[in-house]
Amino acid sequence: MNILVSNLGSTSFKFKLFEVSSIGSEAVLAEGAADRIGQGGSSWKVVANGATTKGEADLADHGAAIALLLGKVAEAGVTQVESLDAIGFKAVHGGPISGAVIVDDDVIATMQQFSDVAPAHNPPYINAMKAFAEQLPNVPQVAAFETAFHRTMPESRQVYGIPWDWTEMGVKRYGFHGASHRYIAERVSQIDPELKRIINFHLGGSCSVCAIKDGKSVATSMGTTPQSGLFHNNRVGDFDTFALLKLFAAGVTTDEVFHRLGKEGGLLGISGVSADMREVEEAAADGNERAQLALDAFVESCRDYLGAYLTVLGGADIITFTGGIGQHGKEIREAILRDMDWAGIVLDLDRNKIASGKEDFRIDEWAGDNYSNTQVWVLPTNEELIVARQTVGALADRSETVV
Repeated sequence: MNILVSNLGSTSFKFKLFEVSSIGSEAVLAEGAADRIGQGGSSWKVVANGATTKGEADLADHGAAIALLLGKVAEAGVTQVESLDAIGFKAVHGGPISGAVIVDDDVIATMQQFSDVAPAHNPPYINAMKAFAEQLPNVPQVAAFETAFHRTMPESRQVYGIPWDWTEMGVKRYGFHGASHRYIAERVSQIDPELKRIINFHLGGSCSVCAIKDGKSVATSMGTTPQSGLFHNNRVGDFDTFALLKLFAAGVTTDEVFHRLGKEGGLLGISGVSADMREVEEAAADGNERAQLALDAFVESCRDYLGAYLTVLGGADIITFTGGIGQHGKEIREAILRDMDWAGIVLDLDRNKIASGKEDFRIDEWAGDNYSNTQVWVLPTNEELIVARQTVGALADRSETVV
């Protein structure tokens, strides 16, 4: 089967084209990306048949980006793009919809209902779904919702201490980054099936932590929206909602409050320097005190969840780091796991320094007098592969129900 997996942002479009065979092979035939959609001067890149092509174009919307990139794949001689079996989406928020489902009018309508709590994610996915439907009307689409992996959490970790009628309106902890956490759970089981208790740090432009037991999510840091939990590059993370009263009293409007919490919070908000971890680290190294404070606060937020999830799981068999920061931030990993030998977690500082960019690299002390009882690994995630598998599964389920 030829599956195109789409990963979208408000101004970006990324894809991978998979060829999934009946014998279990999962080959990536092509991949590509475009940025600055709707902003002019978009950069695009396509990798296909061992060659890379890139350029710039004015892409008015996601439909234009889709047409350009898929055209470049076809020009590269990848004929599978012209005979797609399905398009899979790493969709973010479907509210009550769980798992991977065939996209129809009801799915899109539900996504629209939850656009208010996922404004940076749901609208571009809805637009892309409509654009694909116009360009490839006979190709089924599958939405693999990020929230599905966390449906195994106990209800006591899904509810907030709010009036019950609000809970019935859908205000509860959903959790996100489900494809990434699911992939890490599956990868860990391949490394060693006995590693049952996992704490996974997905640290990147957006960040979350997940406690996984026996391959299932039992706790996660994000809540009703992808804003909460750890703070992110420019998103607020956990925040006392009653603090809004102070802002409203000062004359800050509701629209301004939520715009700034979603665009000017996190690393950017504290540091005043950048939303990019690398630039914040550089500024801190140059003596910028607010940049250093941003790093310290980010680390403490991670350590808070580490401690909580050690309690949830009764200890951890393995701690994993993934995402751009998780894979490349050696100082961040070291800071999160500092002085954790009391919990049986001992980092190998030398291995941690050389782990960045390596595939599946173990960074704990496993020999000597001060060995670690908990394994620590840097693991690249593969969200697109998970979505491709879920898409194949959704198509199989549909074929079984068709009479």
